[in-house]
Amino acid sequence: MKNVVFARAAGTSLAAVLSSSLAMAQEAPPPVVAASPAAAPVAPAPVAAAPVAPAPVPVAGPAAASTPAVSSTFSAKLYGFVEADAISDSTRSFNDVAGNANIARSGTPAGDRGRFQTSIRNSRFGLKLSGPHSAEVKTSAMLEMDLMGNQPPNASEAAFFNNAGLRVRHAMIKLETPFVDVLAGQYWELFGWQSSFHPNTVEIQGVPGQVYSRTVQLRLSHVFKTAPVNVELALAGARPLNRDSALPDGQAGVRFMLNDWKGLHTAGSTGTGVDAAAIGVSGVWRQFKVLEFSAKPEAERTKTGAGLSIDALLPIIRATENGRANALTITASFVNGTGIADQYTGLSGGIGFPALPNPSGTMPAPTYTPNIDGGLVTYGADGRLHAINWQSYIAGIQYYLPPAGNVWVSANVSHMKSSNIDSWGDPSKVFTESLWADGNLFWDVDGALRVGAEYAYFRQKYADGQDAKNHRLQFSAFYIF
Repeated sequence: MKNVVFARAAGTSLAAVLSSSLAMAQEAPPPVVAASPAAAPVAPAPVAAAPVAPAPVPVAGPAAASTPAVSSTFSAKLYGFVEADAISDSTRSFNDVAGNANIARSGTPAGDRGRFQTSIRNSRFGLKLSGPHSAEVKTSAMLEMDLMGNQPPNASEAAFFNNAGLRVRHAMIKLETPFVDVLAGQYWELFGWQSSFHPNTVEIQGVPGQVYSRTVQLRLSHVFKTAPVNVELALAGARPLNRDSALPDGQAGVRFMLNDWKGLHTAGSTGTGVDAAAIGVSGVWRQFKVLEFSAKPEAERTKTGAGLSIDALLPIIRATENGRANALTITASFVNGTGIADQYTGLSGGIGFPALPNPSGTMPAPTYTPNIDGGLVTYGADGRLHAINWQSYIAGIQYYLPPAGNVWVSANVSHMKSSNIDSWGDPSKVFTESLWADGNLFWDVDGALRVGAEYAYFRQKYADGQDAKNHRLQFSAFYIF
């Protein structure tokens, strides 16, 4: 019994000491511990509360009014979608992404036989980041990836589809101020005002005749806002296609948006939103400095590339995000340029650099190694450097069916033509024109799951007059988050 009483007394004393030490650390008066008989249990003394700081006194005058409120929090939003595709083609011309690749000609094994493939490579995910900001300055960033990364040229089919490689789509930083917005990093190119005017397809974009490209850039822009119309001006310096030119690509554009004329627009397969009617005009200028056409070049040749894009988004029957039924929207783009093949997905037209002459018949034959990607320029028999011309248009329509608007149809058509590719390419290998058309059916099963089906028709006219055709059926499911 004495041991119990002693233990209780010791516990009481220890609690008092700890309580007193904590209170002294908080700069509060030490608590008073009441004496008690040794045989009676004593409750631990309460810990003194920390002193409450006095409320800040507001400062009157101009200094207080001009100090912006600052947010010190970071936020991150995860977004993206998981996509599963089943694709059947009448030829063996394409992978899951058809783009503007050459269609295999009839009379060849690849042109006379079909192909079926499944893919998840267009699945993607991203993070939108927002940092501390004030009423005057806002900063943000975006990092987006997909599974379309490059594979070794000898990769097996299993490796190509089942072990898809990670690839960067967007990686950019943005600074917004009342005077100018600054974007630095990899993002949609300003040329074509991407992705504001992209069509709606089940097929993996970019489709034939569609400007669809991203690159590293520094962009300055500003939106002049009025009640009826917003006007955006932008200027960008982009990664040069030919780094040896020692100059960035120059891009500029102006876009007009009608604030009270809005409609439903699905860009690609998953980007559904309410957008204002808009018209955009943009241009690109670049310079190429290509090694002279020789096995051991010592000089270089210079050529200029340029392009103009005119784009439109027209809501014919208006709608809102909460009232999608009966919405009807048209998208359209027209492009004309030279040396701009990179602005389209997988476009070369079949053009390359010719073989070096070998009059002596020596072995091995001399080879030319260009310092520029293919499809942009080539050398002619005259030894001069020529840029490849392309002109294209693409137009699409999308209609959201009553009563809910969660089922809709879309159709698109595009045409491309080169006025000079046949002057320097092998007539049996280069195409001078392409025609593409498709029809799509979409269904939003719920707030996350979307399914779609598409029929697409591809035709290319080769320089020797032969047509090559492909028919594609595609079924896709998308889980959008």
